[in-house]
Amino acid sequence: MSKARTDAPAIALRCAVLTISDTRTADNDSSGDYLAASLAAAGHQCTARAIVPGNLYGIRKIISDWIADDAVQVILTNGGTGYSHQKSTVAAITPLLDQLITGFGELFRQLSYRDIGSSALQSEAFAGVANETLVFCMPGSTSACKTAWEGILREQLDSTHRPCNFASDYHHA
Repeated sequence: MSKARTDAPAIALRCAVLTISDTRTADNDSSGDYLAASLAAAGHQCTARAIVPGNLYGIRKIISDWIADDAVQVILTNGGTGYSHQKSTVAAITPLLDQLITGFGELFRQLSYRDIGSSALQSEAFAGVANETLVFCMPGSTSACKTAWEGILREQLDSTHRPCNFASDYHHA
């Protein structure tokens, strides 16, 4: 059973949000808006935000820049995680990771199954660590972003969450 530890200090993380889409713009990026607002509501800072088409090297450039930037501790991406030929998030980001967090994708699909049934298996949600930066990649629908945030990320990015969380381990100054 998870719970908050009241004597643990709350840590505000510096985060970046990347929307990977050929159709989203700043005017209609509801998933990016949701993630940025959720981070702010949880006391974190959204220090960078971008929208990039599903181009392998365009994605890698932005993610690589953020991984190398000490001002970014957490990266949240949305979009490009399905199995169609146009989906390139997994191919773009996985080679940049030093370590995979395999449980993120497993838990995301389990939570998604409650809402969308067997279609959950077509989500390649994944996460990892690169240069001590947490990277979480989820599908582009706002519903999927809500599932990831409410079911996993809100607690795992909360330094008071027990028995364990990522915020306490990956909050380089």
